[in-house]
This record gives sequence, structure tokens and C-alpha cells, in this order.
Amino acid sequence: MAMTIASVASLWRYPVKSMMGEELGTTLLGEQGLIGDRSYALIDRATGKVASAKNPRKWPGIFKFSAALAAAPEGSGIAPVQITTPDGKKIISGTDEVDRVLSRALDRQVTLQSQVPETPSLEQYWPDMEDRAQSEKVTDEAMPPTTFFDCGMVHLITAATLKRLSEFYPAGKFELRRFRPNIFLDAREEGFVENSWVGRTLAIGPEVRLLITQKTGRCVMTTLPQGNLPRDLGILRCAAQHNEGHVGVYAAVVSGGTISRGDAVSFA
Repeated sequence: MAMTIASVASLWRYPVKSMMGEELGTTLLGEQGLIGDRSYALIDRATGKVASAKNPRKWPGIFKFSAALAAAPEGSGIAPVQITTPDGKKIISGTDEVDRVLSRALDRQVTLQSQVPETPSLEQYWPDMEDRAQSEKVTDEAMPPTTFFDCGMVHLITAATLKRLSEFYPAGKFELRRFRPNIFLDAREEGFVENSWVGRTLAIGPEVRLLITQKTGRCVMTTLPQGNLPRDLGILRCAAQHNEGHVGVYAAVVSGGTISRGDAVSFA
């Protein structure tokens, strides 16, 4: 019997790229990760680029929106999504008002869509770690074709990693929502435990198998204010100083299936 190395503490899906997501008790994983994850994005009509909190100068309010699937996905189809605006208004994808409401709230003309552009890209803002405005820059970044993901299809983080970072920087609030994982794990070991998982396959529950492909490099999104979390460049600075800028790992789906909170995790 394989030795348990961790357990699933929580599961998260983000139906609209860069918006707040929804916590799940159980979900299905397909070859592109959690069913319904990043199934939509906002497209900037002026540039054709994907709207992303990676450029908070252009999209300062996008973290104030939240999204949840409005129905269970069926087969390979895209389920409708319900978006809650900062003022509490709820709108459903596919309705006449959705683009109008979102464009007005974000002060830019946008289109909510599930169809990925032929050559998807986004803008990424790079803060100076000493907070000197003259050293900041924005770059255009290509995205993998056919999806709204930045890199890996599944993102995992352990509580041990967040605890270790908080030990280095006690003033920082290393809450999981800053890092937007799909799978949050309670690990048996301490420290940056998932770093050593790269190249190995995890078994989660009776069905799911994930190949850990690489460490997750962090960006300005981890430093942004959201809810009661303040803007804090120290979050990113701490990760850069103590773990080469990595927090968590990405994974590819070897075999999909049902995954639930509380599932045991072991090496396959």
C-alpha cells in the first residue's frame, strides 16, 4: 500500500480568468484540469488581448469580481457562468447585458467569451522589488494555444509551503487565495515539500493521477489587494529570496476522474 504524503484540504475552480473563483467539495478532472476551470476570459476589444490581473495597471478592479458555474458541465460543452460584480449584481454569460455591464464596471470595452483567440496573449506587469516606479515595465506574453491557462492545467500548493514563507516574513499574509491553487494540500512534511515532487506522479484518491511538471513561478498577482488582504510586494520578494520565486507546482493530468476534499495523496 502506497504511503500517504498529503491530503486534499480544499479544491478551487476559477471559471473566468483572473476573477475570484469557487470552492468545491468534489469535482471532476479531465485532460485540461478541473472541469470548468478557466473556461472563460474577458477579451479587451481595443487590443484583442486576454484581460488579466497580471497587468493591474490596466485591470485594477478585476479581482473584485467573482465567478461560479451556473450549471453543471455536460460532456465537453461549456457550462454557463454567473459573475458577481463588485456592487453585488449577478449576471449570466450568454445574456445581452453581460458585456455591457462588465465594460462599464471595468471602464474598458470587453467581451466575455469561451472561445480562445487564435494566438492568445496577455500583458504582464513586472514590479520593481524595491518599489521604484522607474524600474517597472509591462511586457506582452504569449499564452499556450487553445486554453486560457498561463502554463500548467492544474496548480497545487501545500500548506507547508505557505507556513514556511510566513516564517521568513511574519508580517505577510500568506493566504492561499493570493496564489489561486486548484488543489490545496495538507502535507505530512514541512518546508517547500512540493519542490521535490517535480517529475513524479501523484495519486489523488482512487482515480486521479497527476504528473508534476514544474515549479510555479510567481508574479505580481500574489501582491495585489483582495478582500481584506493588502497590497504587499513583500509576498513576492519573500518567495524570490527564499524559494527562487516559486510557490507551488504545476501538473499535467495523466488520468482524470473524481477528486474530493479529504482524498489521500501518495506517489503513484
